Formats: sequence, structure tokens, C-alpha cells
Amino acid sequence: MKSGFLEKLVARIDRVEPGEIQQIVTRLIQEKGFLENVFEALQEGLIILDPDGKIMFLNRAACQFFGLDPSDSLGERISSKIRGIENISLSTTTQAVSRDIEVFYPEHRLLNFYLSPIDDPKNHELPLGHVMLIRDNTSTHAETQETLESERLNALTLLAAGIAHEIGNPLNSLDIHLQLLARKIRKLPAAQKKGLSEHLDTARQEIQRLDTILKQFLHAVRPTTPRREPRDINAILHQTLTLLEPEIASRNIGVDLDLSEKLPTAQIDPDQFQQVFYNLLRNAYQAIPGEGGLIEIRTRSTETDFLISISDNGTGIPPEQMGSLFEPYRTTKSSGTGLGLLIVRRIIREHGGEIEIQSQPDQGTNILIHLPHTAPSPRLLPSPTIDL
Repeated sequence: MKSGFLEKLVARIDRVEPGEIQQIVTRLIQEKGFLENVFEALQEGLIILDPDGKIMFLNRAACQFFGLDPSDSLGERISSKIRGIENISLSTTTQAVSRDIEVFYPEHRLLNFYLSPIDDPKNHELPLGHVMLIRDNTSTHAETQETLESERLNALTLLAAGIAHEIGNPLNSLDIHLQLLARKIRKLPAAQKKGLSEHLDTARQEIQRLDTILKQFLHAVRPTTPRREPRDINAILHQTLTLLEPEIASRNIGVDLDLSEKLPTAQIDPDQFQQVFYNLLRNAYQAIPGEGGLIEIRTRSTETDFLISISDNGTGIPPEQMGSLFEPYRTTKSSGTGLGLLIVRRIIREHGGEIEIQSQPDQGTNILIHLPHTAPSPRLLPSPTIDL
């Protein structure tokens, strides 16, 4: 329908025949239905507002993004339905506005909305309303984060060789000279030997700690290929608990095992997964203040995945630290290196799995590992057929 047609129609409405009016109304309804179908087909969210900020129309995508019900939303102010845009004065906004917004219901999404006024040809100062276009940038943001993480790890890998040379060689030299000092100290009288031996032991402990940090760093940044073997995940958990049993018992911490007896054999690197369980269990009991507490370990299997969960009732993780758990040298422990979870996630991802962390302050932490039954393999595309 041509622009200006409706204005001409209204000007001469008293001279139009009833049958012609019916045809025009029918045509308007058809065009309105066509446009609504087009809007509903959009993957972007679309919301049309009147000058007072009340919702006149919203499509299916917008309802999914914000968890809205059209029957309860039409005619309501958008500020009462969507949090985060209360500070935008729609009645005086005559320029386009673009803003990012994070929503947590019905799903956690990172959205960007573009708000554009609908110009009134007769009054350019006040718009007839606004059109809001909403895009879902969640997957784009996740891809960007993965790219940044990959670049960060690549940079760390380049540093690893230099660190191994610049720190590893001096540490070896120091250790050799300390051994020579130890031989000379053993020949001294007992009165002189005692004080020097204590200083020597302290120096050796510090060298050992630096060597451990260096090895952890190199293991965290160097890509490794798992040596897969058919192994029982429950058995590896039992072996890891045996290693940690003295320290767990000294803290009077209980361990509740709920291991599936029907767990199939997993194709994994047993040494790497023992390190995964060692780091996670050690984090769990160290998060429990004082004596007492409980660690729950559970294994299950679906048609495609192993599910392994390790939960504790410790201090939990503050929300502001959840986003940096896998960053190197980010740790809340006074003696930690911040590489444990980075190593854990790298091992799990090299096996085709993923790790999920759920935690709240003073309510403990739950670690969930998703591990596929079989190693991921490349999927070959079918060869194209050529008609001769």
C-alpha cells in the first residue's frame, strides 16, 4: 500500500462507498498478517513500543530471550517487563541507542539491543514510538573468550621454553652446590652443624617448591596427547583417595562414595585422570575450614557420556571469582599456584570432555565432569555425486 494512501483515505472517508471501505480494511488486515508472519520468522527479537514505552508488538524471539508471555506483555510498559532499561527515557529519546544487556532468565544470555525511534512526519521532536531489535551474542561472546584463551595459552607456551632454561638450569646448579655444602657441614662439630643444617634444609625446601611450580607451569601450557587405555574410572578414584587418605583423615573429613557399579570401561589416560582427581579432591578438602565436613563423589553413565561429580560443603567460591577460575596464577590459597584447574580442564578437554563448576559462598562447591564414552573422531563428509 503506497505511502500517503491512508492519509488521503481519511480525508475523503465520508465519500467512500461501504463496499470499497470493506475491501480496503480486508487488504489492510492481510498486509498486517503478512508483516507479522515476517516478524515472527526473524531470529532477532523485535519489540515495537508506543511513545509511552508500552509494548504494542513483540515477536516470538523476543519472548524467548526475556521469558515473556505476549498475553501478559502487550500494553505493559517495557521497563516493568525487562530489567536493565529503566534508565532509558523513551519519551525523550530521539536518537538510536545500542546497548549490551545480560539476562539470567529463562536462560543466561548476553544480548545487544538496538533502539530506534519511529519518526513522526508532522513532529520531528517527538517520535511516534520506538522499534527495539535484540540480537543474541552469547555464542559470539563464548567464541571470543575461547579465542582469547587460546591466544593466552599460546603465549604461555612460547614462554615455557625460556622459563625452563632460565630457571631450571640455575635451580639444578643451586641443588648441586647445596649438596656440596651438606657434605662439608657433616664434617663440622655438632654445635656448629645444627644451625647450618636448618638453613640448608630451608634452602632445599624452597628449591624444591620452585621446581614443583616450574613443572606445573610446563605441564599446564604444553599440549599433550593422552595415552588412552581401557580403565575403570571408579578404580582410579579409589587409588587417588588412597593417596590422599592420610591428609583427609587428619582433617576429620568424611567421604561419601556413590559409584555406579554398571560403569562401562573408559578409554582414558590413567595417569592424567589420577592427576585430575587428585587436584579436585585436594581442592575440595582444602575448601573445608577446620575439622569435619563432607566430600561426596558420584559416578554415573548415560548413553553417550560419563558423569563424574565431586562436591564439598566448604566455603564455596565468591561470584566475582567464578569467571577467573581457569586463569593461570589466579588463586585464593596462600601457597597455591593457580595452575591446578587450568591443568584439569586441559586434560578433560583433550579427552573430548568438559568441566562444569557450580558454587555459592558458604554453601560448598560441586564439580561436574562430562566425559564421552569414546574418543572424538573426525566426521567425514560424504563424497559429492556427479551426474554425467
